[in-house]
Amino acid sequence: MTDTLTPVDDASPHSMPLQGAQLPRYAPALAAGIAVGIAVLAVLLAGVGLVAAALIAWILLAVGLPAWSRAVEGSRKAADRVAGVLVWSAFALAMVPLVSLVWTVLSKGLPILSAQFFQNSMRGILGEGGGIYHALLGTLIITALATVISVPIGVLCAIYLVEYGKGSKLARVITFLVDVMTGIPSIVAGLFAYALFVLFFGPGVRMGFGGSVALSVLMIPIVVRATEEMLKLVPDELREASYALGVPKWRTIVKVVLPTAVAGIVTGVTLSVARVAGETAPLLIIAGLTTGVNFNPFSERMATLPVFIFYAITEPGIYDEEMAAYAWGAALTLVTLVMVLNVAARVIGSVFAPKTGR
Repeated sequence: MTDTLTPVDDASPHSMPLQGAQLPRYAPALAAGIAVGIAVLAVLLAGVGLVAAALIAWILLAVGLPAWSRAVEGSRKAADRVAGVLVWSAFALAMVPLVSLVWTVLSKGLPILSAQFFQNSMRGILGEGGGIYHALLGTLIITALATVISVPIGVLCAIYLVEYGKGSKLARVITFLVDVMTGIPSIVAGLFAYALFVLFFGPGVRMGFGGSVALSVLMIPIVVRATEEMLKLVPDELREASYALGVPKWRTIVKVVLPTAVAGIVTGVTLSVARVAGETAPLLIIAGLTTGVNFNPFSERMATLPVFIFYAITEPGIYDEEMAAYAWGAALTLVTLVMVLNVAARVIGSVFAPKTGR
């Protein structure tokens, strides 16, 4: 007798589906479109404001999509839909001020941008025809000097904390002081630089190098922290392999540890530069403001973009519209400069990152 296998009927009552009912992939977009459509009708018919209409649309989406999901997919999927709506709502809420800021800076700063705006200073200019050349140059010089001061000190300090002073009392003291410096107000850094330079040059001293010193006080703890965290990520096996080959500790740090962590270190340094590039309070105190170009950071006042923006808005004189336009153009330039620094940090980090392939 030959046994035969009887195929199971898929439609039999004993078969169990492997996948439950699901909403279509376009369900969130459809629900959002319906909610927005109802909100638009409320604006047109009832005359509600835009904020009220946005709130109506959000309530409809937050209630309607989970209710639809519960009817089709069950309570677990409905809870997931609620969480998704909340997450996306938080993201949209966080984007509102950012998009508004970018739009405002672009709309008010773009009209004044021109070759003249970047080539001229404000020397002898009372209304139209001026530019930010002197302030842009001052920002680049002061920030570059601050970077030259901060990076060696910050990197060497981090190397000591990770490689030499691990667990020592001095390392704990330095770590505590770095944490304290991270939270000091920027104006305190300006007061420190001013008090320091008063000792050498007398009261009323103003110079660009003083601004660099003030900014370096703010940069050093950021560089120390960023470098320290990157050095801690380097596996100890790499150090031990180098020591096993008879390589001295200082050479292991230079040839093994730092090249491995250089991508993160460069990113941290660039972010610290972007952090201090827009500082105003320290530069108001020690660097001052001038309407002309000053190439020498060790002599006289030196203009910077943040201070230029501050004075253009607070002390415009009788040329309110012109100075406001200069301020918005300088703000757009400063934002672009910070964005370029962040992009450069990512590019440099990807170039210098250790290669994992053969």
